[in-house]
Amino acid sequence: MSGTANETANETADDTANDTVRLLWGPPAKPTRGPKPALTPERIAAAGVEVADAEGLGAVSMQKVAGLLDFTKMSLYRYVPGKAELVALMVESAVGEPGAPADAADWREQLTAWAAQLTDSFARHPWLLDATVGPRVMGPKELMWLERVVAALDGHGLTGPERMDAAVLLAGHVRGIAEQSRTAGPAGSPEAELLAVLGTVVRQHADRYPAVAAAMAEPGGRDQALDFGLERILDGLAALIERRTGQA
Repeated sequence: MSGTANETANETADDTANDTVRLLWGPPAKPTRGPKPALTPERIAAAGVEVADAEGLGAVSMQKVAGLLDFTKMSLYRYVPGKAELVALMVESAVGEPGAPADAADWREQLTAWAAQLTDSFARHPWLLDATVGPRVMGPKELMWLERVVAALDGHGLTGPERMDAAVLLAGHVRGIAEQSRTAGPAGSPEAELLAVLGTVVRQHADRYPAVAAAMAEPGGRDQALDFGLERILDGLAALIERRTGQA
């Protein structure tokens, strides 16, 4: 790609980011005289969420959202510059803010509740997994998710970068399990899906894969990867906190 083409692409990306910042963070437009606007960014975002919930993120288009609202595609551009900005508004609308921590909840209880809420958000809106990847502008509600984790760990001997890394680690674990759950078939869960696909093969070749065969045959709780992984992450944080401060 030539230098000029690179510059043009960067300028386009910057323009999109600036438009997104204005939509998500800018002050609300001052009321003007005359009739009330027929559309709002919030109403457009809600329609986009409705399409994505029903058909997936790939089905979202300015044309389809406009049709759902009984407006023309060009009408939407008065409020939302393009699809990238529309998706940013949809994420902010769908993810909402995490619930406030319970009174007297310690850091571990706060992060456990946080992970459960994020899991629920991905379950209700699976397309969020596709819409929340890569560098992008977050809205005030979405950024509050990061704030909750960093604030919960404040004052426990962890550095700022470590608290940020803890948030990334927790979100990554929840995302990974949510992604597996989204792709689970009729068996109904990631582990049940794996057992359905591999169970017979592993049993037939147990002499070659004895550890896997024994683990799959052993009775006990299933589909606990989310809770198991979360507990181990929190155990690790607790060990680090205790090492730094003498308190778990």
